[in-house]
Amino acid sequence: MPALFLKYAVLGYLFIFCARICDVTLSTTRTILVVRGERLKAACIGFFEVLIYVIVLNAIFDNLDNIGNLFSYALGFATGNYVGGFVEEKLAIGIQHIQVITMKEPLQLAERLRDGGYGVTVLEGSGRTGPHYVLQVLLERKQTQDFSKIVSDWDEDVFMIVSDAKKYRGGVIGKSRDAGAVHAGKGKG
Repeated sequence: MPALFLKYAVLGYLFIFCARICDVTLSTTRTILVVRGERLKAACIGFFEVLIYVIVLNAIFDNLDNIGNLFSYALGFATGNYVGGFVEEKLAIGIQHIQVITMKEPLQLAERLRDGGYGVTVLEGSGRTGPHYVLQVLLERKQTQDFSKIVSDWDEDVFMIVSDAKKYRGGVIGKSRDAGAVHAGKGKG
């Protein structure tokens, strides 16, 4: 009998732990979607997040004096934060605005990026060392790593700022499949 009790206790702890990972992962993803303006997707995820959360709370409140339940709940929460961040990173939802300042032939870099399908806007700027060009690019977050590698291979001393673009309209977004194609989207906003 004690072995059966232990088996059910461990299964209960495992259920609480795994369910908490799921609901916190969903919470992290939902929060990112809200920040990025994807309210409908966030609402759908929120439904399932709360459903799981209430089921887990019910299991916890049935046995508040059970330290194993509380430990499983807390460990699931912590693990869920980690997993949620990992999932969000892999989903790479959103558009990023990248500014590139290079002293190594910036106009040639802009042409190389355009030849590779990226939309590049070149602005003239003035810094501490004098005039220089600022290359501006909007692209999907999924493309940021590849773009950064191209730019870093061009100039290892490049100055690059990457920020989230919550709203945009029109223009070339990301890298086109056909280097000659232009993506004129409606954008977000």
